[in-house]
Amino acid sequence: MQEDSPVQNENTPDTSHITPPQRTGRRNLLIVLAAAALVALGLGGVAVATGGTERPAPAAVSLDAQARAEAASRADRSARESSAPVTPSLSPTPSPSAVSASPAPTRTAVAKAKPKPKKTTKPTPAWVDPMPGAAVTSCYGQRWGTLHAGIDLALPSGTPIRAAAAGTVTQAGDASDGYGNSVFVDHGNGYLTHYAHQSRIAVTVGQKVKAGQVIGYEGATGDATGPHLHFEVHQGMWNQIDPAPFMRAHGVDLGC
Repeated sequence: MQEDSPVQNENTPDTSHITPPQRTGRRNLLIVLAAAALVALGLGGVAVATGGTERPAPAAVSLDAQARAEAASRADRSARESSAPVTPSLSPTPSPSAVSASPAPTRTAVAKAKPKPKKTTKPTPAWVDPMPGAAVTSCYGQRWGTLHAGIDLALPSGTPIRAAAAGTVTQAGDASDGYGNSVFVDHGNGYLTHYAHQSRIAVTVGQKVKAGQVIGYEGATGDATGPHLHFEVHQGMWNQIDPAPFMRAHGVDLGC
């Protein structure tokens, strides 16, 4: 059966517009929560605007701009410093490689800059050995029953013969009496020297010679058993004396 709805009479009050208490309390709670959220947002905005405890975003942006400005200033200063002229050092220290590539002047270079000392030659003695280094084969004195009036000096044929002292050539050629090719030199003090058995004569009569000058070459002309120099000292022409003591008195030892 259909249940009959209650019949409202005109004396019964209309309660349809009244919200139940449970719904009203829930709506009020939502309103409170929304208000609280709005308050929280408002406080956050105030904190940002008034510089709260947290660093605001604009400040971070400001610090970043300041850092970029300082970096730009440093870069500009570096460019200005690098473009400034550099004053060279008054006494630069060369590196080891530079020293090895271009060494300083050596002692040899300094020595070359100095003038070379002049070579000094020893003065020729007044009297010299007529054939230095020769072997003595015969001295002055008696030999085979006759006077051997000089000293025989032997070296290989062709050895140069030298004037024993300065003088003038008085004879140059074959002197006969077995002497063969001979040269006589007058020393101007009363003494003459005689050089016999030469293979070749190198001076002429009247020529001035110095001590040690070559006047001929050793040979075996005349009465000779082999090449040698027969050397005599004359105190006046053909007055032969012993050459050994005479030459020693003048600083020359002929070995006899």
